[in-house]
Amino acid sequence: MIKFAGFGRTLVATLIVSAGLVGVAKAQEVTDEQIKTARSAIDAIGATSSFDNILPSLAMRVKSTFVQASPNHEAEINAVVDEQALSLAPRRADLEKEAATIYAKTFTQDELKAIADFYGSAVGKKLLADGPIATREIMKAAEIWATGVDRDLRAESSKKLDAMVGATKPAEGGEAQPQQ
Repeated sequence: MIKFAGFGRTLVATLIVSAGLVGVAKAQEVTDEQIKTARSAIDAIGATSSFDNILPSLAMRVKSTFVQASPNHEAEINAVVDEQALSLAPRRADLEKEAATIYAKTFTQDELKAIADFYGSAVGKKLLADGPIATREIMKAAEIWATGVDRDLRAESSKKLDAMVGATKPAEGGEAQPQQ
């Protein structure tokens, strides 16, 4: 027999509770105008786009669990879970509303407008598209730089300390060992 578990809480409610934001959400109300402006900023930066795959991933996981329990019913499981996932898709609006509320509480109206304007501009769009690539390349450069600085720091310090006390020959792995 296959048991299909229901979804008790919405994803958004779970996220709010786990993040400890329930008290904050009630403490500061926002206007419809603030939400509208926040949604423009969120749309411009794609603030929630990284969550697009949550429902499909959850559906795949649920299907896998149910198929493992009842492998002879894979077709029925896939059909039912897909149907239920599609029926839950409109709940994505809950996440969008929460994101807009968080942005409305975090930024002023003017800041939200500036964010939307900037990220809606050609340079803002380019930053969103190419910024992660540039950041990745900077991280690589920083790693190479740090390796070189580490090498030079060890070598120069070892030379000076060796001249001073004659006791620092770096061993493999970078730890100084007393000279014999």
